[in-house]
Amino acid sequence: MSLVIDTEKCVGCGACESACAFGAIKLADSGKAELAHGCTACGSCVSACPTEALTLVKEESTGAVNVDEWRGLWVYAEQREGVLQEVTFELLGEGRALADKLGVPLTAVLLGADVKGLAPALFEQGADIVRVVDHPALAAYTSEPYAEALAALARKYKPEAILAGATTLGRGFIPRVAVALGTGLTADCTGLDIDEPRRMLLQTRPAFGGNIMACIECPDHRPQMATVRPKVFKPAPVQPGRTGELVVEDLPLADPLVKVVERVRALDDELNVADAEIIVSGGRGVGGPENYKLLRELADALGGAAIGASRAAVDAGWISSFHQVGQTGKTVRPKVYIACGISGQIQHLVGMNSSDTIIAINKDPDAPIFSVADIGIVGDLFEVIPALISALKKA
Repeated sequence: MSLVIDTEKCVGCGACESACAFGAIKLADSGKAELAHGCTACGSCVSACPTEALTLVKEESTGAVNVDEWRGLWVYAEQREGVLQEVTFELLGEGRALADKLGVPLTAVLLGADVKGLAPALFEQGADIVRVVDHPALAAYTSEPYAEALAALARKYKPEAILAGATTLGRGFIPRVAVALGTGLTADCTGLDIDEPRRMLLQTRPAFGGNIMACIECPDHRPQMATVRPKVFKPAPVQPGRTGELVVEDLPLADPLVKVVERVRALDDELNVADAEIIVSGGRGVGGPENYKLLRELADALGGAAIGASRAAVDAGWISSFHQVGQTGKTVRPKVYIACGISGQIQHLVGMNSSDTIIAINKDPDAPIFSVADIGIVGDLFEVIPALISALKKA
């Protein structure tokens, strides 16, 4: 959609300028309304205009592309401060299988400043080609230059599919890339496959609150793009000494409009559930924020487990969203997941049911959490957990 201004009808009243929350429309020296930068086509100014001088016009579709011109599977290799993130290796593992079905090389795209030294690790975990954009504009992550770089590479080489992690970075700039390339994007995928006869990426994600699983296709546009939840796939196996083709790309990136002034690590003392091997997680049954002290005691007795939470506990304000596990939180795959007072709604289960061993503690014997638990304890968590702590300390 785009905004069109009829200057014949415009009386220069300024109602549109006042209504625009983005400062995208203003009165010119002529006294007529004119567009500035940043219009989102929200329609606020159209509703406010008393003379109907403003209208939203639907732009014509660019139409389908020649899909046969697009070949190759790419993985965005996410790094933060020079450290490759685990989701990168998970995507390389799944990407390797998908690329083999398509009969194409697996390419890792590495964006940053002074990051070329990370390429060997990508080769050892399955990448055939590593394309590096090493530029000062990419030193600190901001969505604008990262999107510009990846979109420019995609236009140049025309990959048929691009995968990225559904992390704060991936969610931040990958949608910009999809818009720039005029293609679709499936977010938060939990499954990927290839329809080989059609060379179609089959993208599976939860829908309708996790009650159904939707399989999404992008038949007419390329690249096919998906962000994938961390911990859904297993990391690619390491093949020491494996090498591939390293390509350093020279792109004329503009300086980012947003500059990172300072990084504040507010939760450095908290263990991230996404990386933990043991998680003690609490839900509505915990009863209140003060009772998470008991869960922390159990976590300490287990040798420093991470603390998790259901959405109900987070929404109640008992614990921060940093700890949330589930469809709207983090997907985890620990060796041991202990669910304390969590009923086990589907939205929570999709985030933790890949755990190696699930232990559930709940007073309700019919709680859905027991359907996925390897060990179920029917009882009051305020009696069960102290007994577990005591036994662990004795052991």
